[in-house]
Amino acid sequence: MKLFLSTQAARERLAASARSVARQTLDVMLPRLRPAPLLDRFGRVEAFVGQWAREPRSVGAVCPSGAHLARRMAAMLPPGDGLVVELGAGTGAVTGALLACVPPERLLVLERLPAFCHLLRSRFPDLNVIRGDAARLADYLPANRPVAAIVSSLPLLSLPAPLQTAIVQQMRAATAHEGCIIQFTYALWGRTPQSRAGCRCEKRDLVLCNLPPAKVERFRNA
Repeated sequence: MKLFLSTQAARERLAASARSVARQTLDVMLPRLRPAPLLDRFGRVEAFVGQWAREPRSVGAVCPSGAHLARRMAAMLPPGDGLVVELGAGTGAVTGALLACVPPERLLVLERLPAFCHLLRSRFPDLNVIRGDAARLADYLPANRPVAAIVSSLPLLSLPAPLQTAIVQQMRAATAHEGCIIQFTYALWGRTPQSRAGCRCEKRDLVLCNLPPAKVERFRNA
């Protein structure tokens, strides 16, 4: 019990320190930041750093997704007018790229972490942002509306095996009627959880200019 409390206290101190550093950086640069979109970007970085300090495993990344990676993921969207579901939107880098391709009414965003949900609703007020668990994806999907694509930034490889399996099963069930799954990972080699679950990879792209380099794949049920 003492060890748990000590670990929890250390995490809280780290989170407070990360938020303080981000805020001090923003305060120093505030007079130089023009226009407002730059301020918005610093706010997203502060939210990311604070959340990473509190729950690094749940975030699963060392920095927010880059613009190149976000555009590559959006470019893999299939044609059509079905629902697009984004899992693990984080600070909204991929969300913004998706909205350049589909209208807000076609996009449903599912995010588990409250801080990111608040940020996403602030950035995209016209978007349907749901705080929820990807392992219960079916609970949040509208009835009688086919899912054209699931776009996932979830750190599947860092999740416990049972949770990883449950999420992939939900993805497969939601895209059973000709939908696809778009997933990025920092593991450039090896099979992804979707491949191991029997999905067929029909498209693959390496984004070497991302930090760190990433792989984007599009899957369909075999």
